[in-house]
Amino acid sequence: MIRPCINKDLDTIHEIINDASRAYKTVIPEDRFKEPYMTKEELQHEIDDGVIFWGYEENGKLIGVMGIQRVKDVTLIRHAYVQTINRRKGIGKKLLSFLVDQTTTNRPILIGTWAEAKWAISFYEKHGFRLVSPETKNKLLRTYWSIPERQIETSVVLANQTWFETTGVKQ
Repeated sequence: MIRPCINKDLDTIHEIINDASRAYKTVIPEDRFKEPYMTKEELQHEIDDGVIFWGYEENGKLIGVMGIQRVKDVTLIRHAYVQTINRRKGIGKKLLSFLVDQTTTNRPILIGTWAEAKWAISFYEKHGFRLVSPETKNKLLRTYWSIPERQIETSVVLANQTWFETTGVKQ
């Protein structure tokens, strides 16, 4: 079942993010990975900044989360994580499809992830998102995200078809 996350889910969201993010430890630059990957304060800051988390619940337990955030004229998919023991069961696909369906028809959707997280890039491409050029990526990350310059250097952005159509940018 997919449901909106509520305040009492904060600890579980935090646990899921930090469990699932261990996959990044060996692929992203060493200076970008820390433990915990996201502190509770950082998570609360993301929520305060407008990230709305949705969760995938099974047998009364939250096992996957994905955030959605409206920023200016786009929608961002943020913080997509599934518990390590529950990966490869279609949970990420269900959450992504649900959030895409929640987005206004003509509203572009952008997703940022680590450039070396090849599995994440492949997942989003499998679901209709395409990488933007490095130059466009830099502009988008500076416009719609609040992240350090080093993270911009080591990240990619994927966009849905609506973004490509509304901007006229070719891949």
